[in-house]
Amino acid sequence: MARNIELKARLRDPAAARAVALRLAPPSPEVELQIDTYFVVPHGRLKLREIEGRTARLIRYARDDAAVARASDYRLVDVVDAPGLKEALSSALGIRAVVKKRREIRLVDDVRIHLDEVDGLGSFLELETVLNARHDDDDGHRRVARLVREFGIVDADLESRSYGDLILGI
Repeated sequence: MARNIELKARLRDPAAARAVALRLAPPSPEVELQIDTYFVVPHGRLKLREIEGRTARLIRYARDDAAVARASDYRLVDVVDAPGLKEALSSALGIRAVVKKRREIRLVDDVRIHLDEVDGLGSFLELETVLNARHDDDDGHRRVARLVREFGIVDADLESRSYGDLILGI
């Protein structure tokens, strides 16, 4: 499984966050329209991510639900037949939640900056840094912490839950 360090925060001022992102990583962000279908599973989370104009991915991940930068262990599987897989998993496991969002993506120092507009939830910032032979957990935490300072994120902004849990009000 792959591993990353990630952090999620609610944005009080999306325009100010976008200005910081532009200063850190010009010029234009990559923009994705995503639909995440979360399935009922006994451990961790399993979601099918459909991205307009792209190959879908099945994502299995496990992480602590804590309002801090935290490690997430995950596996990505490219999906050729997203509607067929969604039907099979829906009938076998059940759908837990569906999340629709517009995501702007920028990359700074190997950290992915996601500015998300989530239907029914509002504006969020996600920071994700993939760990590898060059970047261990401590290094990932340092790089995320630097961007937390750049964006002016305070503890009250931090979110512990997945978008799927937020949609469900859990």
